[in-house]
Amino acid sequence: MMEKEIELLLKSIELEEKEQIKRYQLEGGASLKMLKSSGLAIHPIRVNRKTFGYLDYPEIAFSTPYPSDANSFRDGCSIELFCTGEEPIKGMLLFYDGRKGEFRLFTSDFPDWIEDEGTGIKISPDVRTTQLMRNAIDSISTNKQLSHLFQKIHNKQVENNSSDQRNTEINFKNEGLNESQQTAVCQIINGNQDIQVVHGPPGTGKTTTLIEAVYQLCELKKRILIAAPSNTAVDHFALQLNRQHPKINILRVGNNSKVNEQILPFTPEGKLKNSKEEKEVKRLKIQAEELRKMAHQYKRNFGKDERDQRNLLIKEVKNIRKQIRDIQEYNEERLFEQAQVILGTPIALSDIYRDIDTKLDVLIIDEAGQCLEPLAWCIFPFAERIVLAGDHFQLPPTILSQEAIQLGFNRSILEVCAENLQEINLLNVQYRMKEPIVEFSNRYFYKGKVQSETSLLSNDKHFYFFDTAGAGCDEESGEDGSSLINEGEITAISKLIQQYNLTAEKTVLISPYAGQVALLKTEFSTYQSSTIDSYQGQEKENVIISLVRSNNEGEIGFLKDYRRMNVAMTRAKNRLFIIGDSATLGSDSFYAQLLDYAESINAYHSVWELEG
Repeated sequence: MMEKEIELLLKSIELEEKEQIKRYQLEGGASLKMLKSSGLAIHPIRVNRKTFGYLDYPEIAFSTPYPSDANSFRDGCSIELFCTGEEPIKGMLLFYDGRKGEFRLFTSDFPDWIEDEGTGIKISPDVRTTQLMRNAIDSISTNKQLSHLFQKIHNKQVENNSSDQRNTEINFKNEGLNESQQTAVCQIINGNQDIQVVHGPPGTGKTTTLIEAVYQLCELKKRILIAAPSNTAVDHFALQLNRQHPKINILRVGNNSKVNEQILPFTPEGKLKNSKEEKEVKRLKIQAEELRKMAHQYKRNFGKDERDQRNLLIKEVKNIRKQIRDIQEYNEERLFEQAQVILGTPIALSDIYRDIDTKLDVLIIDEAGQCLEPLAWCIFPFAERIVLAGDHFQLPPTILSQEAIQLGFNRSILEVCAENLQEINLLNVQYRMKEPIVEFSNRYFYKGKVQSETSLLSNDKHFYFFDTAGAGCDEESGEDGSSLINEGEITAISKLIQQYNLTAEKTVLISPYAGQVALLKTEFSTYQSSTIDSYQGQEKENVIISLVRSNNEGEIGFLKDYRRMNVAMTRAKNRLFIIGDSATLGSDSFYAQLLDYAESINAYHSVWELEG
C-alpha cells in the first residue's frame, strides 16, 4: 500500500510539472493575453532600479501601469523575463504586491533589452523544486525510518517504535499560556511521537506557543530547524523569537534580498559584517563590475574577435560569482554548526543541509497548511522529531493540475496528518476577535471547539454584511483586462468609512482581486489595502472586505475556496465589514449560510442604508 501512495505522489508531481510547463509557456502555447488574464504574466513592466545583489546576480525593481493579480506571484517563485524577439531569461521573484515588485535574474548581466517597450515577466515552471520533491519521495522506500514515518502519516498500521514518554518538568518562561498552549508545549518537549501536530486556528497564539517550545528546547540543549513555505512567514517567526529571547543564537538562511532589516543581523551576510570574508566578497564584486564595464564596450553588432573577448569577460564574471558562492557556502556551514535555531524555507534549508551529515533534534514546520507533502519530505530527514503547526482551514498550497488535485495533491502535509494522526494539539482559545466576528468561522470550520477569551465576549455590533444586490454594483474587468474590479463597492466603502468613522490607522481594506486592491490604494491612499492572500497572518482593528463578484451567472471564481474567506473574516479584531452581492453569492451553500448568520445576529444590511 505504501508503494501505491508513493506512486500517487510521484505521479502528481509529474502532472503538476507538465501542467506548469503547458500553462506557462509563451511560444507555441498560451498567448500573452491569456497568461495575463490568468494572472500568470505581468506585462508591460517599468524598470525603476537595477542593482547587483545576492551572489552578484542582477536584481531589478519594477512597477506596472496596470494592476495584476498577485496570487500566483509569490515571493521565491520561478519567473522568466521576456521581450518579443528575445531569448527569455530565467530568474526568481523577490516580491510583488500587485503594482510594484523586484526580481533576480540568473545571468551575468542585465540584458540590453531590459528597458525596451513590451518587456514583461511571467511565471516559469519550477523544475528545480519539482526535482527536489521527486528525489525526496523516491528516497522514502529505501530508508527504514522514513518508510515508518510515511506509513504512520498515511494511517497505515505500524508499530510505534519511539521511546517511552519522557516527563521533563517544565518551568514555563511565558506564564500567560493557557491550558491548551501549555499542553502543546509539553507534547513538543516530552512527546514520544516522531511527528506531532499543533492546530492553531486564527488568533489562538500559535506563534506564542511555538516560541515557548523553542525556548524550552534550547534550555534542554536541543538544536532546532524552523521551516515555513514563504520567506515572509520565516522572517515573522525569526523576529518574534529574537524579540522574546534575544540570547538564542539564530541563523536565518536563504537568498531573499527582501529580508527585513531587523532580520539582517541573523543572516550569514549580517553575521559576517566587517569580517575578512565580507571584505573579500566586496573585492570580488568590484572586480566583477569592472569586467562587466569592459564587456559593455562591445555593441550588439561586432566581429568574431570582439565576440570572443566579450565571452571571455563574461566567463570570468561567472568564475568570480562561483568564488563568491564558495565563500558563502563555507561560512554558512560554519555558522550552521554554531546556531541553536536555524530558520528558512524548505528549499533554503535543503540547500544548506545537503552537505551536513548530523541530524538536528527537532524540525518545526510553521504554516504547514501551505506546505505540499513532497516539499515537507525534502526536509523531514534533517531532524529526529517533527512538529507541524498551522491551520489546514486557511489558505492551502496552490496546485494547477486538475488531475493532480483529483489524486489529492492539493492537500497540505498538515491536512494529511490532521486527518490520519490520532493526537492533535488544538489551541482552543482565541485572543484576537470579538466573538461575533469569529463565531461563523468557529461553527463552519472548527465545529464550535474554539472559545473566545472572556474580554472578547460581547453583545455589541461587531459584524456587518452590506448587500449590493440591486444597487448596480457590477463587476468589471480592470484596465488591460488584467483583474476584476467593482467600482460600486468602492463607492460603498467610501460611505461606510465616513458613516462609521473608520480611521486609516485602525482600518485595512482587503479583497481577493488585485485589480480591486489597486483601486482601493488609489481611492484611499492613506489606508492600507491588500489582497486576502497577502494579508494572511496579519490583523487590524477594523477590516473591510470587498468581495467584487457581482454577475448574472452567479460566478464567484476563487471565492469558491472557502478557506480564503476564512482568512479574510478572521483578520478583524473589533469590527468586520463585508460588502458583497447576495444575488451572486447566495446560490453557493457556504455564502448562503454566511448570509443566514448575518441575519441571525441582525448584521445584515443593504448598501442603500449607507448615507451620503
